[in-house]
Amino acid sequence: MLKNPVHDGLKSLRLHSMARAYEEQESMQDIREYTFDDRLGMMVDREIVARSNRRLARRIKQAGFKHSSACMENIDYRSDRGLNRSLLMSLSSCRWVYEKLGVLVTGATGTGKTWLSCALGHKACMEGYNVIYRRMAPLLREMEVARETMEMNRMMSKLLKPDLLILDDWGMEKLNSRQSLHMLEIAEERYGTGSLLISSQLPVSRWHETLHDPTIADAILDRIVHNSYRIELGTGSNAESMRKLHSDITEMDNKETMKGKDD
Repeated sequence: MLKNPVHDGLKSLRLHSMARAYEEQESMQDIREYTFDDRLGMMVDREIVARSNRRLARRIKQAGFKHSSACMENIDYRSDRGLNRSLLMSLSSCRWVYEKLGVLVTGATGTGKTWLSCALGHKACMEGYNVIYRRMAPLLREMEVARETMEMNRMMSKLLKPDLLILDDWGMEKLNSRQSLHMLEIAEERYGTGSLLISSQLPVSRWHETLHDPTIADAILDRIVHNSYRIELGTGSNAESMRKLHSDITEMDNKETMKGKDD
């Protein structure tokens, strides 16, 4: 007699996972062998896990990663891309995000800078941090639009708010004076208050030439270089192995998606 009122009550309280767990328990033949505390504990655990998974899914969606399936567990250390296993294992703890430090990822096209950046961001999401991923080219265009529409303050607020901001493809084009000042504001405001991950095809030694004014360049680099870990990825045959890894992972994800639709 209590099944429907209890089940409906849980749903009315938006405890949907607990409601499903309760329904499943009622269909178990040996459920009466469990104590009340055991049954309640299982339902509470189910709700906690479900809510945690939903929060993680929201953080990943809000981050806007280019490679949503990238994760640290899928890194291939067997190739000679120059990956430092001990460094990446250390970064996997996300202590650097907690300490509000940065990570600079450099390497030629195809070496996996973007994928690795997304993997580090994904790990931060799993650890409960808020992350925003942005590619530099469209970000700079949006800044120009925001400046013209008087929305720059709101846009900058969004870039300064997350625990980790990822700027991908730094240095693809030289920043003009306004863009350089915007980057200086980001670097200044996030220094000591939030983590910054930047990926670039250019080595850090050439970042100075991507900025309009030498003085502004000095100020920006002073805030993002000296308190950041550096990851330098290899080239040549390494690029081919990284592309193959990404292709294999994407193919696997597509198969899982199709399987889920068939089920």
